[in-house]
Amino acid sequence: MTQFWLSCFALVALLSCRGERPAKPGPDALSRMVDSLRPRVEQATGLRFKSPPRSALRTKEEVRAYLLRKLDEELPSSKLEGLEAAYRLFGLLPDTLELRPLLLELYSEQVAGYYDPDSAMLFGVTGADPAHLKVVIAHEMVHALQGERVPLDSILKDKSNNDRLAAAQSVLEGQATLAGMKALFPPDMDPTKSADFWREYSTQIRGGQASMPIFARAPLVVREALVFPYLAGAEFMHWWEGSPLRDTVPYGPRMPVSTEQILFPDRYARRDIPVSLAFPSGSGIVYEDVLGEGEIRVLMARLAGSNQVKEGGPLGWGGDRYRVYQTSAGPALVWYVVWDDKRSADRFTGGYGEKLRATRREQYRTVLESLELEGRPATLYALAPTSWDGWSDLSRPSIRP
Repeated sequence: MTQFWLSCFALVALLSCRGERPAKPGPDALSRMVDSLRPRVEQATGLRFKSPPRSALRTKEEVRAYLLRKLDEELPSSKLEGLEAAYRLFGLLPDTLELRPLLLELYSEQVAGYYDPDSAMLFGVTGADPAHLKVVIAHEMVHALQGERVPLDSILKDKSNNDRLAAAQSVLEGQATLAGMKALFPPDMDPTKSADFWREYSTQIRGGQASMPIFARAPLVVREALVFPYLAGAEFMHWWEGSPLRDTVPYGPRMPVSTEQILFPDRYARRDIPVSLAFPSGSGIVYEDVLGEGEIRVLMARLAGSNQVKEGGPLGWGGDRYRVYQTSAGPALVWYVVWDDKRSADRFTGGYGEKLRATRREQYRTVLESLELEGRPATLYALAPTSWDGWSDLSRPSIRP
């Protein structure tokens, strides 16, 4: 799912301390909080601020207006309609659910603070619980450090490959989550070194839905899009710190390029890079994108009737791309997946092929085929109106290195 540079709003709230709530911080208190956290964040990241981080308070109304503006920038109506159509045809969204109001509600649910790359400023929300705010500000200060070193906007502006975008966001959020947590503890009390911590962290994030009712009732694909950068990204960065690459940061040419690399760092270490699929030109195209390993796992959970993504080893995913067409009888979906080997292709079609073929929509036709694309084992899945002219020519994509 499309990732937004609206970091650390609802999910980091799950890590905040509970107990008696002290007085709400004013602007001076926020500034003192940032100053006190600065050396801790620098130590946790090994980076130094080039200039003192600036901060200010915003009301909830001002934050909601900011969120709305960013949402419209990142997800214009044309892209939103195409994304909704794709997810509905994959069965990942109910036909009646609209993403825009849901996302706005989600990002507004427990916002306490954020970093705005446009103004390079940290913002706290007026009336936020100080303990909660401290957790969020520590996290957002890492984003401020990142913003001094990499062009965050350009990293997250390329929307042609959502899987690659999710991988980049996972590095940025993963580093901010890991370093932000370390900054809240004394140097000799790093909780992230414990395996028990990671089990508890995952349980706390996934089990914290009760405190966020909007998040709890959101479709699985939306919940996973929000959770993935914080969970998988933090674990990837934890792996990075123990790898031979630990003296560097995974920016620029070292940025992971797929959610497969985030989930399975050994794939990253051996440079297992997915292929790019390119559809030929056509008419009536509404939207196209990449699911990737992360969202294919969400699709598999949906097909299995589960409300939770199953953990396990790599799927053997080698690359994919889908396209949505508009027809007079409704939207049409064509999806191609390339696999690492025939065994991986057979495992997917054997486990989920019949469920995909059984997808039913009134006056729609479903096709699932095993084939080869330029010598690579592949799968074609199409779901489109029976009357669609495109059935006579399901143009195969080409493989780019």
